[in-house]
Amino acid sequence: MSTIAELVRQHVRLPPYHISHLQHLVAEWELLADLHFSDLLLFVPAAESDAFVVLAHQRPTNSETTYLEDPVGRMYDPDERPWVAKAWETGEMTVGVMTPPHRPSPIDVYAVPVRRDGVLVAVLSHERWREDRRRASPQERAYADAGRDMAIMISEGTFPYRSGGPVLTDTVRAGDGFVRLDADLRIKFRSPNATSAFHRLGVFGSMDDVTFRELGVSDTAVHSAVATGVPASDEFEDGDVSILVLGLPLIRGGQSTGCLVLVRDVSELRRRDRLLLSKEAAIREIHHRVKNNLQTIASLLQLQARRTDSDEAQEALAQSVRRIRSIALVHEMLSREAGGWLPFNSILYPLLRDVEEGLVGERRIRFAIDGEAGILPAEVATPLAVVLTELLQNAVEHGFAGLDSDEDEVAPWWVRVRLRREDGWMRVEVEDNGSGFPDGFELEGQGGLGLKIVRTLVAGELNGEMDVRAGAEAAGGCVTLTFPVPFSPQVDALAVDPVDDGFEGASGL
Repeated sequence: MSTIAELVRQHVRLPPYHISHLQHLVAEWELLADLHFSDLLLFVPAAESDAFVVLAHQRPTNSETTYLEDPVGRMYDPDERPWVAKAWETGEMTVGVMTPPHRPSPIDVYAVPVRRDGVLVAVLSHERWREDRRRASPQERAYADAGRDMAIMISEGTFPYRSGGPVLTDTVRAGDGFVRLDADLRIKFRSPNATSAFHRLGVFGSMDDVTFRELGVSDTAVHSAVATGVPASDEFEDGDVSILVLGLPLIRGGQSTGCLVLVRDVSELRRRDRLLLSKEAAIREIHHRVKNNLQTIASLLQLQARRTDSDEAQEALAQSVRRIRSIALVHEMLSREAGGWLPFNSILYPLLRDVEEGLVGERRIRFAIDGEAGILPAEVATPLAVVLTELLQNAVEHGFAGLDSDEDEVAPWWVRVRLRREDGWMRVEVEDNGSGFPDGFELEGQGGLGLKIVRTLVAGELNGEMDVRAGAEAAGGCVTLTFPVPFSPQVDALAVDPVDDGFEGASGL
C-alpha cells in the first residue's frame, strides 16, 4: 500500500510541513473512527484535475466498515463526493447522505476540513451506513459528542496535538474505558468499562458530577493535559491492580472545554512485565555464575600448569585456559545484555588481547579488526568466540614460528580479522602475513586439535563452511568462515560503541 508521502508525490503538491501534519493525524485517528463508529477517509485535491485523492483510510474497531476494499489511492470526481467537495470549497463542516453505486444502502457522510496554522490542507470524511431510527444509547451519544468536539479541533488545527504526549493508538482505546469531563473537570459520563476499572482500584459510590480528586484518584494526568494542551498519561496501582489513564484535552477557540479520559486495566500486562523482568534477572544471574565457574576452572588449570614440568602439558593446559576464557567472555556479556543478543565486536577485542598477552611475547605482531559483526545471538556468539580463539592461536603459534623482526623498526608481522555481514550471512576471515600453510596442506585430515575443534564447531554449531588458502596480500595464510546468522532488528545498532582497545583498523597495518 502506498504511503502518504508517495501519494502526495504522485498526485498532490503539498509542502513538507503539511504532509507531516497529515501523517501525524493518520497516526492518531483510530480513536476518531471509534468515536464516530465510522470509516475515516482523508481526501486532498489532485494537482492536475478537479478530482480528490484518498491519502489514507481507517476502519472502526467497534462497528461495521463501509469499505471492504481498500480505497487508498483512488481518485473521486466532485460529483462522486459532493460533501467532501463542499467542505473543501466552503472550509466548513458538512453533513449529508450519499448512495454510491453497487451499495446496499445509503451512507451518512460527515466531512471535516483539516487545517494547519489556519490553512486548509485536506478534508476528513467520516462515513458509516445510514443510521436506523432506533434510539442511541447514552454511551453512543457520549461518543458522538466527543467525536464532534474533536472534529472541531481538526477544523481549527488543534488536533492532532502539536507536541508531547503519547501516541493514542499505542496506548488505550475508547472501548477500554471512556470518561467525559466538563470544563470544570467533573465527570459527565463514564462507560461501564471505566466504572469497572475504578472499582478495581477500590473506588465505589457515586461517580457522577464529581472530580477525580473527590473520588480519591490522582488527577495529575487530567490537569497536565488541560494545562499544556497535549495528552498526558498516568498509572494508578493498588496492590496487583494497575490502571492506565490517558487525558486528552478538548479545545475550542483556544479555550479548554473539558477533557476525555481513556482508562485501561493493564494489571495483566504489568504482571507479565514483572514476570519477564524476573525471568530476565534470573537468566542474567545464571550467565554470571557460569562465567564465574568457568573462570574458576581456568584458574585451576593455570595452577595445574605451573605444577607440571612437561612443556607439552603446560602448552596444552594454556590452550585449554584460552578456550575456557573465550566462552566465559560470552557469558560475561550475556550477564549484562538483555534478550540473549550481544554485540560480538565487544567480545572480539578482549579475545585478541588475551592471545596477544599469552602468545606474542617479545615478537612484535600487530592485530587489527576490520568490520562489524553486529548483534549476534548467544548460540552463534559462543562457538564463534571459540573458533576465533583457535584461529588466532594457530596464526601466532604456527604462522610466525621461527620468524623474527628487527627490534629497531616497526614489526612487519600482523594478523587481521575481517568481518562482513549481509543478507543473513556472515563472512569472517583471519589472515596473517606469516609463513602460511605448508605445501599440499588439506583441511580435512590435517592439522592439530585446534583445527579439529574449529572444523567441528563451524560445521556442527554454526552450520557453515570453512576454507583455507594463502593470504591475499602476502605469502601468509587466510582462513575464511561463511555461515548463516539469524535476523536481528538491532543488527546495525551495537549495544556498545567501538572503543580504542589498542587494536588498529585495517588501514593502520
